[in-house]
Amino acid sequence: MAGSFIVVPILISFGLSVILGPLIIPLLKRLKVGQTVREDGPSTHLKKSGTPTMGGILIMISVAVTSVLYAGDYPRIIPILFLTLGFGLIGLLDDYLKVVLRRSMGLRAWQKMLLQLIVTGVFTYYLYHAEGVSLVMKIPFANGYFLNMGRLTIPFLFVVLIGTVNGTNFTDGLDGLVSSVTIMVSTFFTVAAIGTDAGIAPITCAVTGALLGFLLFNVHPASVFMGDTGSLALGGFVASCAYMMQLPLFLPMIGFIYVIEVLSVIIQVGYYKISGGKRVFKMAPLHHHFELCGWKETKVVAVFSIITAALCLLALLAL
Repeated sequence: MAGSFIVVPILISFGLSVILGPLIIPLLKRLKVGQTVREDGPSTHLKKSGTPTMGGILIMISVAVTSVLYAGDYPRIIPILFLTLGFGLIGLLDDYLKVVLRRSMGLRAWQKMLLQLIVTGVFTYYLYHAEGVSLVMKIPFANGYFLNMGRLTIPFLFVVLIGTVNGTNFTDGLDGLVSSVTIMVSTFFTVAAIGTDAGIAPITCAVTGALLGFLLFNVHPASVFMGDTGSLALGGFVASCAYMMQLPLFLPMIGFIYVIEVLSVIIQVGYYKISGGKRVFKMAPLHHHFELCGWKETKVVAVFSIITAALCLLALLAL
């Protein structure tokens, strides 16, 4: 059937995620892979201390297994899967060091950045030489016009990829937030991939299905968190899909929440340093600011998801 390459990978990935949840979550509990909650954060978060993290393993396995089933017929999903798993493994290592080996810092900043640069470099090489994907970028609302950045193309790619990955990471801070937002983004990529015959729909569908399954365990009150394992993997997925379809200029629109989350951290830290201890927001990333303003956690998740859904619809018009 014509639509089977859309529905089936969603169902496979969703089913795997649902099945793996009751198997992996108790294992994480036995390993005492618990989340440490910031004491200076919202008081409502203190009860989350000890909730199993590293649940992104569910997402990675579900997406990987589903994608492998389609990789033969859809080879363009391979670089997306590589970047998704590559960044996910960096997050897994970071989580492992923090919560299993009890190294509060996890990976040092330079170690994490070096690994991210290596993964991005391999992806870029594969994209350019093996897949032959053009790195010109479609301009939103420009009726098919593209932007060619010339010598700045590769540096810009590195900035976009690593920025997107870390923006997604900062968004992971409330029950179901980054899962809900990224479901909207992956649905946008699915519609765009089908409309442009990009050949990557199976993996965008797989991510959608995996996140729907994961949300059963991650929705408030969450019984598991995805950790850096999941958030970095999702960031890799979002950035790689954008480049496979020549849509990185659409990321500020569909990934608006990722952008404002990371900007809120940059603004907060920068202003704190130059002002001698003053703050712009009550707390960063931005979702915590709204919590401290009196919003319930579920309201923040709902509003951020609705904003993303509306901007994804706008982005479809901009194609």
